[in-house]
Amino acid sequence: MDSALVYLVQTDTTVGFSSSNDEKLSAIKKRPNSKKILNTVDTFFTLNKNARVPKSFRKLVRNSKKTTFIYPNLNSFRVVNKDCKFYDFISKFSVLYSTSANETTKNFEINYASKNADVIVENADSFYETTASSIIKLSKKRFKKLR
Repeated sequence: MDSALVYLVQTDTTVGFSSSNDEKLSAIKKRPNSKKILNTVDTFFTLNKNARVPKSFRKLVRNSKKTTFIYPNLNSFRVVNKDCKFYDFISKFSVLYSTSANETTKNFEINYASKNADVIVENADSFYETTASSIIKLSKKRFKKLR
């Protein structure tokens, strides 16, 4: 499997595009390249390779579900729960950029999503929209809930 391709997949939170190429994802969503895209990771071990979790928030990060954290290095990561169906997909890559499968500020449309994806990964449940992940920005001593 090629991580540079754009995959249309049911993520742990909603229908999304996943790829290792963030510029390609930004172009598909028609958003500026300067706006960062979150990373989904398969384990906390992978997370620790990419970001340092402030010591005072390690328990919060480990116990959170469907939550994206923006770390002091300004990179954002969400650890996928092993019970989730999306875990089987993300574990093949360890880390991928992930974003919702819609044009910026618009709702999900299957035609738009399937037209812009290189590979469609569909399970028996098909695709369905759910609520987006919570977003929490961490600093060394404080945190701020953004969504």
